[in-house]
Amino acid sequence: MTKPFDLLTTAIGKNILVRLKNGMEIRGTLEAYDPHLNLYIKDAEELVEGEVKKKLGAMLIRGDTVVYISP
Repeated sequence: MTKPFDLLTTAIGKNILVRLKNGMEIRGTLEAYDPHLNLYIKDAEELVEGEVKKKLGAMLIRGDTVVYISP
């Protein structure tokens, strides 16, 4: 059985999609995470309806704002 953190560990260095509570979708390369689900993402981009709206660069996303993470 795969645990959620095992899935995140395999996603390090790969592109992920993150949906936030405020409705934003962020796509970028997962560099690191912690047990609180805080995410460090590089080359982050804000998506609107699947299209890139804005390039954000490196960012830290607080775990309590995350709705889902899709590898």
